[in-house]
Amino acid sequence: MSVLMGLRTCQVSCSDLKGIEHTVEVTADSVYEAVAQGLRAFRQSDWVDALGQGQSIVTVVVKNPEVEHKVRVQDFERWLDSQGRTPAEMSLKNRLQELLGRERSLIFHRKV
Repeated sequence: MSVLMGLRTCQVSCSDLKGIEHTVEVTADSVYEAVAQGLRAFRQSDWVDALGQGQSIVTVVVKNPEVEHKVRVQDFERWLDSQGRTPAEMSLKNRLQELLGRERSLIFHRKV
């Protein structure tokens, strides 16, 4: 469920553990890329306290036309950690892993 949409401007919002909602504008090719860019921006900001994990919701509002998506952090991370189904999805997941500063072990299965 990467929900590819072409390069779009998005507003990404998430609340920190104190309940303060933060919003950042990013440009992304998919909802999950917007989530990754938003999480990276929030985690790098001195103004944002720790973000929740698991059930925390990240809201992505895609502009022109405006569409809102809500993604649980645990669902995003589960998708990111799963095996990609296509070369394009595998490439996207590797790029998002790098964006978040996470190491990803690439395992290639070779048919004999």
